[in-house]
Amino acid sequence: MAAEKLRDLSQPIDVPLLDATVSAFYGTGSKAERAAADQILRELQTNPDTWLQVVHILQNTKNLNTKFFALQVLEGVIKYRWNALPVEQRDGMKNYISEVIVQLSSSEASLRMEKLYINKLNIILVQILKHEWPGRWRSFIPDLVSAAKTSETVCENCMTILKLLSEEVFDFSRGEMTQQKIKDLKQSLNSEFQLIHELCLYVLSASQRIELIRATLSTLHAFLSWIPLGYIFESPLLETLLKFFPVPSYRNLTIQCLTEVAALNFGDYYNVQYVNMYNIFIVQLQAILPPNTSIPEAYAHGSSEEQAFIQNLALFFTSFYKYHIRVLESAQEKTSSLLLGLDFLISISYVDDTEVFKVCLDYWNTLVLELFEAHNNIDNPAMATNMMGLQMPLFPGMVDGLGSQLLLRRQLYAAPMSKLRLLMICRMAKPEEVLIVEDENGNIVRETMKDNDVLVQYKIMRETLIYLSHLDHEDTEKQMLKKLSKQLTGEDWSWNNLNTLCWAIGSISGSMMEEQENRFLVMVIRDLLNLCEITKGKDNKAVIASNIMYVVGQYPRFLRAHWKFLKTVVNKLFEFMHETHPGVQDMACDTFLKIVQKCKRKFVITQVGENEPFVSELLTGLGTTIADLEPHQIHSFYESVGHMIQAEPDPQKRDEYLQRLMDLPNRRWNEIIGQARLSVEYLKDPEVIRGVLNILQTNTSVANALGTYFLSQITLIFLDMLNVYRMYSELISSTIAEGGPYASKKSFVKLLRSVKRETLKLIETFLDKAEDQPQIGKQFVPPMMDPILGDYSRNVPDARESEVLSLFATIINKYKQVMVDDVPRIFEAVFQCTLEMITKNFEDYPEHRLKFFSLLRAIAAFCFPALIRLSSQQLKLVMDSIIWAFRHTERNIAETGLELLLEMLKNFQASDFCNQFYRTYYLTIEQEIFAVLTDTFHKPGFKLHVLVLQHLFCLVQSVALTEPLWDASSVTYPYPNNVAFVHEYTIKLLGSSFPNMTVVEVTQFVNGLLESTNDISTFKDHIRDFLVQSKEFSAQDNKDLYAEEAAAQRERERQRMLSIPGLIAPNEIKDEMLDS
Repeated sequence: MAAEKLRDLSQPIDVPLLDATVSAFYGTGSKAERAAADQILRELQTNPDTWLQVVHILQNTKNLNTKFFALQVLEGVIKYRWNALPVEQRDGMKNYISEVIVQLSSSEASLRMEKLYINKLNIILVQILKHEWPGRWRSFIPDLVSAAKTSETVCENCMTILKLLSEEVFDFSRGEMTQQKIKDLKQSLNSEFQLIHELCLYVLSASQRIELIRATLSTLHAFLSWIPLGYIFESPLLETLLKFFPVPSYRNLTIQCLTEVAALNFGDYYNVQYVNMYNIFIVQLQAILPPNTSIPEAYAHGSSEEQAFIQNLALFFTSFYKYHIRVLESAQEKTSSLLLGLDFLISISYVDDTEVFKVCLDYWNTLVLELFEAHNNIDNPAMATNMMGLQMPLFPGMVDGLGSQLLLRRQLYAAPMSKLRLLMICRMAKPEEVLIVEDENGNIVRETMKDNDVLVQYKIMRETLIYLSHLDHEDTEKQMLKKLSKQLTGEDWSWNNLNTLCWAIGSISGSMMEEQENRFLVMVIRDLLNLCEITKGKDNKAVIASNIMYVVGQYPRFLRAHWKFLKTVVNKLFEFMHETHPGVQDMACDTFLKIVQKCKRKFVITQVGENEPFVSELLTGLGTTIADLEPHQIHSFYESVGHMIQAEPDPQKRDEYLQRLMDLPNRRWNEIIGQARLSVEYLKDPEVIRGVLNILQTNTSVANALGTYFLSQITLIFLDMLNVYRMYSELISSTIAEGGPYASKKSFVKLLRSVKRETLKLIETFLDKAEDQPQIGKQFVPPMMDPILGDYSRNVPDARESEVLSLFATIINKYKQVMVDDVPRIFEAVFQCTLEMITKNFEDYPEHRLKFFSLLRAIAAFCFPALIRLSSQQLKLVMDSIIWAFRHTERNIAETGLELLLEMLKNFQASDFCNQFYRTYYLTIEQEIFAVLTDTFHKPGFKLHVLVLQHLFCLVQSVALTEPLWDASSVTYPYPNNVAFVHEYTIKLLGSSFPNMTVVEVTQFVNGLLESTNDISTFKDHIRDFLVQSKEFSAQDNKDLYAEEAAAQRERERQRMLSIPGLIAPNEIKDEMLDS
């Protein structure tokens, strides 16, 4: 009954009843009551006549939630139907809202009490303004300003409305209004700003009311980034702002306004005003924060207002310096205030707050890069003028003057840069290689998860410190050694201090000249090893160990040049391998591998003063060294020794070392196989299965390092390994067949499958790493056909290993055309049965999906003749699977499918079956590619979609196709050629898919494609424009459409970094030849 009464909008709505309904919705009544109230309110909201009752509701209710409900209804009408309403209704609503706002804000009491309601009304008014102003409400700004002058409380609310308007037009307008509308509103605000400017200045000079002044400053803050500059610099505005800066209640708002001014950058016209503003600011700042204040401490104990002030201060300095530091440098007599400001900023950089530090760090990185580039290009005057910001031609005699200018600039910044070095050393972020961290309870533990924010911060800090090091190597070295000596004396000892220092030392690797680096590192490593000896306590030793390992791992060039140090370091790592503190053994094994990869040749030659090569000595004590390591650490250790053996040039010695290295696992393997020959049941014992797995993993690690040279070892175990594979596979199949689908989840079955996977991984690793020797393929591939391929097709789906697919993909990629005759056998064994597994949906068997298409791609690339021999049904199966792949929403699979498609298209074009293939598949492929191209789920594949379309459009214009693509029996119109047919077909296809586009637009697009087939960048631009035009991609993040350009930009940046010593760490540079 009540619901019916509310639904009847032919008479004024029953406001008490509406209040009760709204209260029921927000109340604590039963679920049924809330649901009924919700239903009624939804119906009212969607009823097109409800909005006519809004004024009646607002005038008669005291319930705030009911008022908000009415305003919500009104907001919907303003957004979507406002311009369709009759003029009198629009004017009536506009005037009513304005009157209510003025009435409620005209007294202090109602302004405070009705704050939420007034805020909502303000938002509604601004929404109306977006339609009405300037066209139909020209007098809005004068009306508002004159209303503001009637009382201070009305004025305060007018400031809020102006701020909302500025934000709507300048900050939130994208996607909300058309470009033309935004332009009109901006012009209106600019042209009418005179009145607003006068009002703000009048308030700031005449009012004593704190809330009003704060509202005015807040409004100014919103306006300062876009108003004409004359209003700032040619009026008393700056002076007025600086007057308010020392007053605590206005300090934060004022500094935000000053930061907006500091971030403006329009040439040199107002340089004098900027210098004056900065100098007055610095004088006033010293009264608030005397230079000897410890800002980090003040921040730690400050109120939220005081903390916000320090954050704002960081933003002010960084904004000002980013755009105007040159002006302060050139005002010679004022450099002291510049240096004072830099000191403030360095002090703020020590504040323990990530966001504050990020702001400071970004600026320091910019400044130091600029100083470094000018310093680096001092030999290249033309570059240096650019760096100095001097856009002028060079005259003879200028170069010397320029050099002295650069030197003066370096001298000016010498002291701040020295302080900045200390800051970077004290606050260096943790690099990725360090695994040992302090947890929240102060315990030293192994890191469990990488923190990406810290890694990004480390990258920026490392780059900054490298530039600082290049600017003054001596000072960098002096500061680091001084801090290190304080660790030794105990004066500055703490885990954090040692960590940051060592991370900083490691981060500048490669930036010094070799001689200086050698001298510096000898002292560093000696001091760290001493520190390890004299410091007591397990946790302390773990921290020092972690730092020694990190530092030595960063300086391969030094280790290669100093055998004694290298040997000492490696023996120290062996010591750490017995240290059971969490993370220490892992880090020791990681560092050992990293050092061996960079210095491997040093271990296989007999060094001065040694009786035998280090590798031989190591193999003698192998059992003792690895006694305390976990299996995964032993595998890493074996890989490291494998790298050493790989560096031995003498085949006889190499085989002897390998035999000694593999002695322990081989003895255990022979023991297991011997027992299995007596009784197969022995192989079913879980402990034995784990033993087999461990042996295979050890072999894989060594094969990874040795490649071809692993041949003698794999030959020893290969056939027995295939027998174990077959036996375990049959065991898995029978267990799953008996126990149903859940049997595959049992730990016993999982363990057996791990052995199968590791067997496949070992064979794949060896064949992949072995040099291209056909006899290896002939020796190993035939025996695998039945035990591995036959086993795959015989197995139940849940027991099929995806690694079989990747193994044969590797084999085909490796031995190429030699494998053509084996393709039918591979096809028969894996194709049909794998497709049945993966095409039921997009989720099951994710591993099999990607590996299946990688195998297919290898066949298409290297064994194409085998695909031509397939029957038409089999080829259709292949093409369907490719289309299915690039429709996939999993990016890797879609990309592999597209790459495979391109491979197939090119190969068929060059074959005798070109006409036959394209007549069957051309239109299907074009249709499917356009489908994924215009589907936002497949945006990352854009580059490949473009290449496929380009291929198709080039093909119809080439001489490769000699027969028509259309079916003459069903198409009555005789097309003159394939180009005309494809042109019309594509227009029809896109026209029916995008009814929102006109025939002219679609035709223009297709013409553009056919005209630009030979110019890939124009072709790509046509497609990008089409995607935006078709509205498919308009309101989204379209960065994937430009991914290729972004990749090119990243490569340019890498080349730039390679040109500066140290910017790319020595460990990341491929330097095979250096290790000699």
